Amino acid sequence: MEQQLRMILDDVGGLSVPAGSLSPRDDLFAAGLTSFKTVGVMLAIEDEFDVAFPDSLLVRATFSSIASLAAAIASINGTANAA
Repeated sequence: MEQQLRMILDDVGGLSVPAGSLSPRDDLFAAGLTSFKTVGVMLAIEDEFDVAFPDSLLVRATFSSIASLAAAIASINGTANAA
């Protein structure tokens, strides 16, 4: 899951550094993710993982790191955190 998230971030996240250079807990907003770009990231994640983000997860904290994105996906799927 982490590798898929990194590919999404590289494709649509608009980060100033490659997602592969970040640790799972690095701040994605500090790495260049914007509020506008989070929409593209969310849509790409929904497509890639066949999930739909509930309103409760549409907060800045969900998109703050690769680990938090993985935890959100896991919670939607009802599985253990994969990051």
